[in-house]
Amino acid sequence: MVSYNKVILIGNLTKDPEIRYTPSGTPVANFRLAVNHKYKQGDDLKEEVCYIDIVVFGKQAENCGQFLNKGQSVIVDGRLQERRWETEDGQKRNKHEVVAQTVRFMPKRGDVAASAPKTETVSEDIESVPGSSEADVPF
Repeated sequence: MVSYNKVILIGNLTKDPEIRYTPSGTPVANFRLAVNHKYKQGDDLKEEVCYIDIVVFGKQAENCGQFLNKGQSVIVDGRLQERRWETEDGQKRNKHEVVAQTVRFMPKRGDVAASAPKTETVSEDIESVPGSSEADVPF
């Protein structure tokens, strides 16, 4: 049986990215994305917000830390991952997050000069899917 793990999100950063480095020196950026969903319930228009943790590695992490700020819109393409650990007092914890393969920087509000989103990619983690192309992406 074949498995497929792909996540595409468009949202806004809830705070500036946090940059840290692994013991081997690899940059890692973490940020949280707010993704809005609007729906109609009866005559009311409602909105719910989902907050999703994003982790980015390598040069792309450094670029996210340098160029992204709270409130900025991005498109994240990656995979869903679950992390499990045990706290110092023995409690088991887990958390789902998205490991970004690409992060597209959307133009800032009022930024007329930036007509196309800036893209930062990491090619070593990108898996190709047979029969797919960028033309298949709806945006």
